[in-house]
Amino acid sequence: MPRTPIAKLSFAKIYPLLVGKAERRGRTREEVDLIITWLTGYDRAGIERQIERGVDYETLFAEAPRMNPDRFLITGKVCGVDVAALTDPVERDARYLDKLIDELARGRAMERILRSGQGA
Repeated sequence: MPRTPIAKLSFAKIYPLLVGKAERRGRTREEVDLIITWLTGYDRAGIERQIERGVDYETLFAEAPRMNPDRFLITGKVCGVDVAALTDPVERDARYLDKLIDELARGRAMERILRSGQGA
């Protein structure tokens, strides 16, 4: 069975997986939403609208009110992939989101996850 490109993955299907990963480790949906807001600029209602519309990752990021310029401070690997080495912007932003949720699930403090005080 051929793999679906990350850009075409349904955000409505991925979102509950992100929340589930966080909740299994004692974190909350609100924290997941805070991360998505930090990364994309969507507010809670905007996130919900994109879920209801069934948008894919490509659309989610293309329609984002404001992609956070500090997202480039995110480093490391997700599923063995170095996020900084990715050249496709949609795949890179999707992996950034995965990386931030992984950090949340591992118990990292929200200030560190959101790269507060780093960068410009």
